[in-house]
Amino acid sequence: MTKQFDSLWLPYAQMKTVVPPYRVVRAEGVKLYFDDGTALIDGISSWWCVIHGYNHPVLNKAVQEQLAKFAHVMLGGLVNDAAIKLAETLVRITPFGLNHVFFGDSGSVGVEIALKMAIQFWRNQGFPQKSRFVALRRGYHGDTTGAMSVSDDDEGMHRLFKGAILPQYFVDAPGGPNIESDESQASLGQLEELLRANNSQIAAVILEPIFQGAGGFRFYPPEYLFCARRLCDEHKVLLIFDEVATGFGRTGALFAADLANVTPDIMVLSKALTGGYFGLSATIATSQVYESFLGDDPELAFMHGPTFMGNAVACAVALASISLIETENYLSKIKAIEKVLIEEFHGLDGPSLCDARVLGAIGVLEFESPSNLMGFREFGRDRGVWLRPYGKWLYTMPPYIIDEDDLRLVTAVMKEWLLYQGKCI
Repeated sequence: MTKQFDSLWLPYAQMKTVVPPYRVVRAEGVKLYFDDGTALIDGISSWWCVIHGYNHPVLNKAVQEQLAKFAHVMLGGLVNDAAIKLAETLVRITPFGLNHVFFGDSGSVGVEIALKMAIQFWRNQGFPQKSRFVALRRGYHGDTTGAMSVSDDDEGMHRLFKGAILPQYFVDAPGGPNIESDESQASLGQLEELLRANNSQIAAVILEPIFQGAGGFRFYPPEYLFCARRLCDEHKVLLIFDEVATGFGRTGALFAADLANVTPDIMVLSKALTGGYFGLSATIATSQVYESFLGDDPELAFMHGPTFMGNAVACAVALASISLIETENYLSKIKAIEKVLIEEFHGLDGPSLCDARVLGAIGVLEFESPSNLMGFREFGRDRGVWLRPYGKWLYTMPPYIIDEDDLRLVTAVMKEWLLYQGKCI
């Protein structure tokens, strides 16, 4: 690590040996510009959030207009128009029945809010023992303590904290082309058995709908959500959808829940909520959940309040982002991205390639081992593309505004790596 970065502690990195990061001095559209003059196509939307690309004039204007009024006021005893309007907009566009919005400032915090909300929902109704959660193996819900507890601690990045965080219940992740697949049926069987035996202790089931992100970039059948909803209702536990990664079009529908026409009891949104401009999350609950917190007893109130919740600038740019999605028919852009990815990945083969898969604006190449991707960062940079492999997965989740030529350049670099790997073996 060079001296110039000694004061900056980077994420997910061994600071003694980490390769020095590239220094971004400007960004425009889908391009990142470095201090040495290099320009790269960002193929992963800065951890999946910059869906409109960089320096977008509509989003810039929304920020500037709100800044001219004020940047932030606390939501304790005060409100602002942007937060009110964004809450109303989210209720309008999310699955029917999600009627009440609680803001936070990151995806992890949004998940923490959802977990606390579920526990207190049952406590307020006289069931304080219902405080545990069921989650999917290979899942990822964030890096804060509660979020880590419902992420897969056996294989995931949080395994070294096992024993130090609250243990939860886990079932195998679903998978396969349809709900009748062995993986999905096994998962549902485990879920049903767990809920039947332990529903008196379980507050909620939490899952990433349709697409598991950092736990392996896996897809599973939408019908699983319908079955999970039925089982939760049958055994009287809540259902939480973590749509931090999937929300706002990434899977091809505005929300992954829409692919199964299922309404969870609680939904968590973040990442693309502000188009990548600010940290903001929204934890959205049904009226049934919300009304359990109402009453004359102050102890029923939800005791949570991030300092920057409902930040006016973040809410203003989120409103502008949603307006772009709706007025510029972003779902058709995502469908076009999916079509190109399917074409480009069709028939791919290589000595170290295990799978190539596509869903919406997500394209994934899965290799045998992380060692198969050693050196890719520099390989991609030399060819004009910024992709950041994770473990044994090389993936693209591009900004939705990417044009076909740039997208095909991204996939060309991914495919060229396959050829390069073949020569090395």
